[in-house]
Amino acid sequence: MKLKSSLTVALTTICGWLLVGNLSVHGGVFSARDYGAVGDDQTDNTEAFSNCLKAVVADGGGQMYLPAGVYRGRIEIPPVSPPIPSWITVEIVGEGEPTPVFGTVGSFPLRNKGTIVKCLSESGAAVVSAGQSTDSLYGGFSAVYVVIRNLEVRTYDNPGIGGIDLRFALQCRIENVFVNTGVYSVQAAKPTHGGKGLITPANNNAALTILNNVVVTGYHTGIVANEHTDADHVVVAGNINGLELPAAHHASRFGRVGAFRNAHHVTVTGKHGFSIEQLDIEKAGPGQTDAGNVWQATIADLHDPDNLGVGDINYWVVVGNVGATDSFARNGGATIRARRIGSSPPTP
Repeated sequence: MKLKSSLTVALTTICGWLLVGNLSVHGGVFSARDYGAVGDDQTDNTEAFSNCLKAVVADGGGQMYLPAGVYRGRIEIPPVSPPIPSWITVEIVGEGEPTPVFGTVGSFPLRNKGTIVKCLSESGAAVVSAGQSTDSLYGGFSAVYVVIRNLEVRTYDNPGIGGIDLRFALQCRIENVFVNTGVYSVQAAKPTHGGKGLITPANNNAALTILNNVVVTGYHTGIVANEHTDADHVVVAGNINGLELPAAHHASRFGRVGAFRNAHHVTVTGKHGFSIEQLDIEKAGPGQTDAGNVWQATIADLHDPDNLGVGDINYWVVVGNVGATDSFARNGGATIRARRIGSSPPTP
């Protein structure tokens, strides 16, 4: 009798959750569609996203959920400051993991499957951004831990805006995210407008930046990795600068980084300590570039002209139509130790 009674209560509770699921508040999950978002690749959802995120913040944090669809507009995470007494978590989560489309040869279309947030504006904020607090709880940052999962973020070929900009967030975790310009990486036009695919929380943040299974293609700079970055399973392809390391007080660590057909695979622009446990590079080989993508011919695997980086890189380089090579092109980087996997470190 007790078993039957407990089962009845459990089923009643689950049914209650299902009934309110569309109304979105159970367990701190807010569906963007309940605030007017439409994934039809036409409607501007910026206001709907804003209203949903205001509700998330007002509730002390939670998740904005986006069912599958192509959502036009920008996601602007509102700044968090007093009278909110502490840091909060803001999650932006799509339905299912996106398929990252990148490579070194061929022609493949990007499909409108899964959850895609898309902005075609020529200027202004990135597709996803965190607002800057004017009355900060901590160090000038908005008091948000931003989590982005299972999302495709899309601009357009040679973008004038960025993909994800979290420089004003305290902390972030980005997982299963594909940031692109709407075209296959090999076919991307040369980026001339300075767009950046992903910017992590800036220097002096709250010491937590985690990237896992993140792919960025088609931007002037793929990923700007500020201090405290801990990353693995990252790919940068078809960018001018694949991975950029700006000035930082604390070191960054990367597990496996795939770098394909970037003009500069790793670029150092400020004093930054870092390690890359496996930098897997493929360069365009004979017959693999044309007038439209010759800009993707590698200039430098490591570009640190002012010798600002302090780091260790274990690399493996492949040239298309040729195979593995011991060639590693470096411009500067006097205090960065680079060794081919399986070989002895160079003598200082």
